[in-house]
Amino acid sequence: MAASPSRSPAEAYAAARRRASWPKLAGFTSMLSFELDPFQRTACEAVEDGHGVLVCAPTGAGKTVVGEFAVHLALAEGQKCFYTTPIKALSNQKYADLVARYDEDTVGLLTGDTSVNGDAPVVVMTTEVLRNMLYAGSSTLDGLGYVVMDEIHYLADRFRGAVWEEVILHLPDDVRLIGLSATVSNAEEFGDWLVEVRGDTTVVVDEHRPVPLWQHMMVDRRLMDLFAGEAKDGQLRINPQLLRRTEELSRHHVPFGRARTGGRRSPGVPRGVRFRPPSRPDVVERLDRSGLLPGIVFVFSRAGCDAAVDQCMRAGLRLNGPAEIDEARRIIDLRTADLPEADLAVLGYWEWRDALERGVASHHAGLLPAFKETVEELFVRGLVKVVFATETLALGINMPARTVVLERLVKFNGEAHVDLTPGEYTQLTGRAGRRGIDVEGHAVVLWQPGVDPKQVAGLASTRTYPLRSSFRPGYNMAVNLVQRLGAADARELLEQSFAQFQADRSVVGLARRIERNREALAGYAESMTCHLGNFAEYAALRRRINDREKALARQNTAARRARAAASLERLRRGDVIAVPAGRRSGLAVVLDPGLDSLGEPRPFVLTEDRWAGSLSVTDFPTPVETLGRMRLPKHVDHRSPRVRRDLASSLRNTGISAPPRGRRRSAPEEDTELASLRRALRAHPCHGCSDREVHARWAERYYRLEAENEQLERRVAGTTHSLARAFDRIRWLLRERGYLEADAAGEERVTAHGRRLARLYSESDLLAAECLRRDVWRGLGPAELAAVVSALVYESRRDTPGDTRIPSGPISEALMTMAQLWAELEDDERRHRLDRTREPDPGFAWPVYRWARGESLEQVLTAAEAAGQELSAGDFVRWCRQVIDLLDQLHDVVGGADPVGETARRAARSLRRGVVAMGTA
Repeated sequence: MAASPSRSPAEAYAAARRRASWPKLAGFTSMLSFELDPFQRTACEAVEDGHGVLVCAPTGAGKTVVGEFAVHLALAEGQKCFYTTPIKALSNQKYADLVARYDEDTVGLLTGDTSVNGDAPVVVMTTEVLRNMLYAGSSTLDGLGYVVMDEIHYLADRFRGAVWEEVILHLPDDVRLIGLSATVSNAEEFGDWLVEVRGDTTVVVDEHRPVPLWQHMMVDRRLMDLFAGEAKDGQLRINPQLLRRTEELSRHHVPFGRARTGGRRSPGVPRGVRFRPPSRPDVVERLDRSGLLPGIVFVFSRAGCDAAVDQCMRAGLRLNGPAEIDEARRIIDLRTADLPEADLAVLGYWEWRDALERGVASHHAGLLPAFKETVEELFVRGLVKVVFATETLALGINMPARTVVLERLVKFNGEAHVDLTPGEYTQLTGRAGRRGIDVEGHAVVLWQPGVDPKQVAGLASTRTYPLRSSFRPGYNMAVNLVQRLGAADARELLEQSFAQFQADRSVVGLARRIERNREALAGYAESMTCHLGNFAEYAALRRRINDREKALARQNTAARRARAAASLERLRRGDVIAVPAGRRSGLAVVLDPGLDSLGEPRPFVLTEDRWAGSLSVTDFPTPVETLGRMRLPKHVDHRSPRVRRDLASSLRNTGISAPPRGRRRSAPEEDTELASLRRALRAHPCHGCSDREVHARWAERYYRLEAENEQLERRVAGTTHSLARAFDRIRWLLRERGYLEADAAGEERVTAHGRRLARLYSESDLLAAECLRRDVWRGLGPAELAAVVSALVYESRRDTPGDTRIPSGPISEALMTMAQLWAELEDDERRHRLDRTREPDPGFAWPVYRWARGESLEQVLTAAEAAGQELSAGDFVRWCRQVIDLLDQLHDVVGGADPVGETARRAARSLRRGVVAMGTA
């Protein structure tokens, strides 16, 4: 945002008119050190005019100015403003920004584990906190005038996105909503939905990056531009030198780390020549020489991030001067002053500190929160020059860099390794280019064999991606909706969701296709009209005959396969058989009549052509017959060419010959149903029509199109009111289990158990409510309760060993009961066709149990490592805080007078200590 240049008299007059039209905006901009961009001014003017606003702009474009203006307006009008973010780190950052602008009395902070001045006129919070307030009817909502939803495109997140739509749908009508989104291709569609559910909403889209982004590839330590100007059609042209260089390297190298194989290789490719990409220290030094630091290197692996820092340390990399080292030490000391002295060694504090002083750091979810926040502050201050990070860094944290490096274009999404999407590439590289500091930003992709510059160019040139709703009703949502609105109004509200809005829009296109198909069907019906009789009836007979012939063919094939399999199972070692067809046809001797892992017969044979291998049922269209026997040595080494040659010679000399080839065909005419259909066909009047085959072709087209239309109609039926139907299935399950019931008038109402469920916000909300209802946790001590409750929030990483050790006694018994309840619940969910509740995971029970009993962090992490469990300090703190959150909920739900509620309070208190309690209030 550059300072305003000198203006002409006309421009000065226009500016004065704008100030007069939007005086509050004029007061706000007078406090800024920069001129607003056109999109920022348009959005702010709409807010002052009383409209809701959706702003879609690239990362770093300055969208948050619009949210900050909403804060300014709320304070000027004596109203409240809630500023919501998707993650706690972003909430903390925005809280610090607003406190710096206003003061601590004016601004509050509410996240899952932090509560600071929650009754302030401006409160920064995670989106879930606001959702919970809306369901609880909190008095904190009184006087609320504005809600800013930062990163509103997060509603596409498949795990948490539904919360954003819940908030949008439940906010009072008089609250103005300001949504800040990344650039999405369907902003108008999203805006149309907001207009429908929130009223007047102005959509402001700006696709211009304030700092230009240059795309590069690093090829064998050489930095090359990805694009070389524009082609005649206006499309960006890929750098021809880059294409030539990568093609040349691809011909002479295989990817680094690929196993040596003995298979064929292309002519001219030397055996075992592997491509070695530049080391991480080499990459950093190359960027440093080119003046491209500070930089973020995305690695997509926690272990990879930490390993990268170690590699830079071993290489002796130093990016900070003496003055920068002193300043870094001061900030580190300030940020980590509360860390217990006894925990420093197990946290790897001294190695981490040494790397920071040199200007190198990692950033991922496994880091201790205090470590992450220190890295973020040092990076923003320019005291950390390179950060090796996972993709979580791209989710809203304000850590812009001059350069972003992508080591790979593949990431693990929790289930499989998948290619980066254009949206993900845009989000990651959007960090490059610091507004007001850098003239341009740089994105660098490291090349290796298999990475095509054309693929990179496709990612780099696709700047937008569609926003797709992930909204679906759940148990907690269902009881809250019934409690607040009643079942009928709740169904109506679900019909207003963005998910249903998008589904209904897709139905419009399907309905048009169905209508066009119906018109075509009428034309086809006319074309197949026969003057001798009803041709549709005749065509139906032909189709029934065709279907019956196919069914008989399948039956015959299955029967032949079963007979062939039975004959293979009867084979014995030394039997001589004939392979009827294929490359292995001819005589063969059975060396091993084995079965595969599925119990299918797979005899291992040697043919007269010296081939040794396994045969299967597919090699025998008819049952195999034993033609004779051969005496075999006790041990046959089929891998030896000499042994194979001698056995094949002996096989040929047995005098046994293969029978002549022949094919047995079953006669479908023998089937009585088929014979009856054929008689009816020949007796039909249309059978004698001279244009019979012409009519038949039109009939075939008719039936194909009719089948397509039926499929489209099923899709429409499945899409229309789909969320309301899912809501109905959830209600039926909840009624069966006693969380909902019908009153005397037949209206559905929430029971006492349902009211508990309405206040449990967890992925396993219904299972937690069932545990309370069945008294599963009664009688447990604080540490024991923390251990069993952890199974409802903890989720093991996929690479964690399968066997999990569980504390014996009451903990083991309670976890076993929870597993039984989960199995019963899953059966009900399957019966009602609902998403399954995740199975309880006891993988965190031992660590949290030890911590609740007062053991040190070193003891807890060392014991976890000894048990083969990979548990970083950051993960430990994160999971402990989630357990604390659920324990607090249990206490609030059942109350301190209840033994379980009191135990939950004591359990949460026992966990809130040391590194777990740092940074919370």
